[in-house]
Amino acid sequence: MADDCCSAKSSEIERLASQDAQRKVLVAVLAINAVMFFAEFGAGLIAGSAALMADATDMLGDALVYGVSLYALSRSDRWKAGAAAFKGVFILLLGLAIVGNVIAKIVSGVPPSSTLMLIFGGLALAANLVCLRLLWRFRSQDVNMASTFECSRNDVISNVGVLVAAGAVALSHSPWPDIVIGLIMAMIILRSAIRVLGEAVPQLRAA
Repeated sequence: MADDCCSAKSSEIERLASQDAQRKVLVAVLAINAVMFFAEFGAGLIAGSAALMADATDMLGDALVYGVSLYALSRSDRWKAGAAAFKGVFILLLGLAIVGNVIAKIVSGVPPSSTLMLIFGGLALAANLVCLRLLWRFRSQDVNMASTFECSRNDVISNVGVLVAAGAVALSHSPWPDIVIGLIMAMIILRSAIRVLGEAVPQLRAA
């Protein structure tokens, strides 16, 4: 009986410690994404880069996503599934907004500043690699943390896309590399939204 009691206490302590560790990681990645959104979006406006602004907007979305994840962290499985479903819907809307931004860029036809794209795309990549490293050990813990990790992984892919677009713009002096990469980023985000919703909605119904 005493052994069972000790075992139960040990499991509870381990669970609470894990939640505390998750909370600290989520606060850290939220702060990183919020700061990088302002820096990268401002650079995107100055550079006139659809890809850079898309990447920055994605970072803002992630900051909000991490905030929702923090709210759901110590709650029931239903709350966690609901938080993941909210994130899926938000990512979906974000992807559609980026498509709109790409269309506006096609209409303007002005090449962006490849130098600013390289500088801030590189800074964003470094920031998101740190976030990915922090989230790695929690990626399979539950649907809430899995969807959070998915967001961070998409960011790294987007950052690489921005750097590729910057190099192509510098070589071609054309806006089309920026437009194409921005559109690809939008498709990746939309695919991720469908994936997150596909996992979260059944769990929400079951809960």
